[in-house]
Amino acid sequence: MEVHEVYPYLRVHSAAEAIDFYARAFGAKELFRLTEPNGRIGHAEIKIGPTTVMLADEYPEHGIQGPRSLGGTTFSIHLHVGDVDQAFEQVVRAGAAVVRPLQNQFYGERSATVRDPFGHEWLLGGHIETVTPEEMQRRYTALFEE
Repeated sequence: MEVHEVYPYLRVHSAAEAIDFYARAFGAKELFRLTEPNGRIGHAEIKIGPTTVMLADEYPEHGIQGPRSLGGTTFSIHLHVGDVDQAFEQVVRAGAAVVRPLQNQFYGERSATVRDPFGHEWLLGGHIETVTPEEMQRRYTALFEE
């Protein structure tokens, strides 16, 4: 198998609101949407930085539900950004809840975790130091010795 690209595909309650939120929070640009006559979005594509993210409204009749309906999410999306402090402020201003505040990490990033109003978690990270895998492991091990 030759994989050409990988696209996150988000299932959300109120895809139209999610598209608006992602535009405010992440500067997302809507590429297109397919809307049913009743307003439900069957498929939409947005661009966050260089990445296409697909999303759709929930279709519980087909077992398609978002994290808000399920009571949580099992994954997060990591956005590696140039100015993580500015990105964090922008996302929180747009309405994301802080899960883990900004802090410098042992693996060479300054990062935070936020939850969007639709239940998806986003890790925001920015490079602060180049760390070799060996040094990263040493620092990780040290965390368990404290």
